Amino acid sequence: MTSCVAEEPIKKIAVFGGTHGNELTGVFLVTHWLKNGAEIQREGLEVKPFITNPRAVEKCTRYIDCDLNRVFNLENLSKETSEDLPYEVRRAQEIYHLFGPKNSDNSYDVVFDLHNTTSNMGCTLILEDSRSDFLIQMFHYIKTSLAPVPCYVYLIEHPSLKYATTRSIAKYPVGIEVGPQPQGVLRADILDQMRRMVKHALDFIHHFNKGKEFPPCTIEVYKIMEKVDYPRNDSGEVAAVIHPNLQDQDWKPLYPEDPVFVSLDGKIITLGGDCTVYPVFVNEAAYYEKKEAFAKTTKLTLSAKGIRSTLH
Repeated sequence: MTSCVAEEPIKKIAVFGGTHGNELTGVFLVTHWLKNGAEIQREGLEVKPFITNPRAVEKCTRYIDCDLNRVFNLENLSKETSEDLPYEVRRAQEIYHLFGPKNSDNSYDVVFDLHNTTSNMGCTLILEDSRSDFLIQMFHYIKTSLAPVPCYVYLIEHPSLKYATTRSIAKYPVGIEVGPQPQGVLRADILDQMRRMVKHALDFIHHFNKGKEFPPCTIEVYKIMEKVDYPRNDSGEVAAVIHPNLQDQDWKPLYPEDPVFVSLDGKIITLGGDCTVYPVFVNEAAYYEKKEAFAKTTKLTLSAKGIRSTLH
């Protein structure tokens, strides 16, 4: 096959649920798979379901002390363990030792981290590396398998925005984000979509390990540009809300003249700037504390070379 890259076979996979304890689809699925994991097992693969933030799950809250999905950086992971550290930093160190360190002999090849959003984002895959032929091929397979249900790819590579995600300890980190679903709620349709995304991802890895060659492919992705805060008054309080025309319009084109916020006295604030963007995480409940009303993305196409397993 032309331009085919030989990649190491995948051996160890983790499926994380409960990184945020009030995003219940991942919690529900992983709890089920811990009792009966038949549907996620594949021949020749070690697939480990794991609840990442059990104390937050128990309290049905996003986190206890700080956001577990933002603390996986060298500074936190190398701190001396003590009871004085925030719970999530201690938990991050435990997870790092169990599943990492990245690219070491014992580390996990793939981590699927299961999340919900209150935003109208449908089925979303979160990509951290635009140069990974393996991940682009996997995402292409998942998107094709889910069709006609749309599946969007959010690329979070950015020179100054560093996420330090829970899944970043793996060679191939995969964020799976499905919404809209309120915090602390389970919806059957969202549950079914996430379950299918995990199934297709595991099927892809199974086919890859068995020697299937995947020809070169392209996928459309939405790359983070910047995060937009709510308008605020002098006291730092939110002074305007997401405009009705923008609400629930994740992934849809947003033009400079389009309204994005409206204040109580009816003042409308438009996007501004000089380019079309694609908003994501519009009015996400968990991002009020992060001062993020939505994120602007730009649409681009990524290409992957053909791949096959080195075993074949």
